Amino acid sequence: MSARRYAVVGTGARAGLYIRALAGRYAADGTIVAWCDQNRVRMNYYDEILTAAGRRSPAQYRPDDFGRLLDSERPDAVLVTSPDHTHPRYAAQALRAGCDVILEKPVATSAAGARLLADAARTSAGTLRVTFNYRYSPRNSVLRRVIADGIIGKVTSVHFEWVLDTVHGADYFRRWHRDKTASGGLLVHKSSHHFDLVNWWIGDIPSTVYARGALRFYGAASARERGLGARPERSLGAPGMTGDPFALDLSAAPALRRLYLEAEAEDGYVRDQDVFGPGISIEDNLAVLVGYRSGALLTYSLNAHSPWEGYRVSVNGDAGRAELEVVERGQVRSVADGSVSGRPAVDPMVSGGEGGQGGQGGQGGQGGGADAGDLRPVSERLLVQRHWEPTRAVPIPQAAGAHAGGDEPLLDSLLRRDAPADPLGQRADYADGLASVAIGLAANESIATGQVVDVSTLGIELSRAPAARTSRRRH
Repeated sequence: MSARRYAVVGTGARAGLYIRALAGRYAADGTIVAWCDQNRVRMNYYDEILTAAGRRSPAQYRPDDFGRLLDSERPDAVLVTSPDHTHPRYAAQALRAGCDVILEKPVATSAAGARLLADAARTSAGTLRVTFNYRYSPRNSVLRRVIADGIIGKVTSVHFEWVLDTVHGADYFRRWHRDKTASGGLLVHKSSHHFDLVNWWIGDIPSTVYARGALRFYGAASARERGLGARPERSLGAPGMTGDPFALDLSAAPALRRLYLEAEAEDGYVRDQDVFGPGISIEDNLAVLVGYRSGALLTYSLNAHSPWEGYRVSVNGDAGRAELEVVERGQVRSVADGSVSGRPAVDPMVSGGEGGQGGQGGQGGQGGGADAGDLRPVSERLLVQRHWEPTRAVPIPQAAGAHAGGDEPLLDSLLRRDAPADPLGQRADYADGLASVAIGLAANESIATGQVVDVSTLGIELSRAPAARTSRRRH
């Protein structure tokens, strides 16, 4: 069986996961034959990674030439890691050409984009896979098994709270994600992971959504309300920013420097905009109530300026309750007093690439390591209690690697020609991506109108429960 031919659309930081994988562990499974990006500096950066691994440099194409790429290079599969609002266009065009598509979440940032993608996916000879890596994290898959095995009975409600700290959370407000037209806001870009987990855990389809949200911490107006003084438009070269906890030094991290700082002249994209500057149109405090077709309820909240990072999930059933609590980073230490060398990792669940900036981030995600007697160490715990029985802890297998051990099995599932079995239905396809993003899109509409939104009014067909299906192998 010959290696599959891949084209990569979008060569920012997220693409690095797949590029390094195909240059290394999965080199026998696939080869990259083309880049598609508006920025030659970024494409050249990944050229260097491939050639260092003994691979050939792929052909380079601009976004307007994507059709020519498909005709000339004839890829078997297209990896789409471009900005969120472009996902439907590239994925639909590739599917119509008969290619398989591996698509970063979210699948779309608008209902029109979701419908475009759905129409192409339903009629294409190719398959579409969505990269929901959190499904593969052992703690989340163990909870899926607890629910599927009926230990807590029929699910009646779920409470899901996710908190992003002032490093990871802040980063969404300095890059292109701050523009809601580009990212859909956090309810689409970030929460699509979380909504997918709930859909998958309980095997249900969302039907109604009510949401509230606001920009309460980041942004110029919030800064004025809290009495913050004048700030530079960006961190680079600004005096007095060395000890600023919200500054990002692009020159300090090799990947950030090469992918963004040295690439600015190509497209003008500034990666280190001030999180308290103007032009931010996304929310940082969000609350959502979702009704499912089965009658189950989801209460969900997201905060993007917490002093610690992690999540809590409670699943109530008619026979008991399961509780998952995860601390991904227990503290972000201040760099202002010089006691901490370097900056924390942008995302405590990512090692290397864009996430690694030295200093705090490399020590278990705890922001400089845990002190003796730390009351919030990096940890994970799953408790289950059936009615009239004592609480018991459910063991969570240890797993190494980024995203709590989720990235490696995700890559196995996506890139290996002999893909492993999928007993838990972890492989996500276009229907899973649509079910997830439908909640975020409906929530955005609810925030705008103040009304409960019937998901069916989005015009996105959600025809089956994401977990209630037989898994398919990739060819």
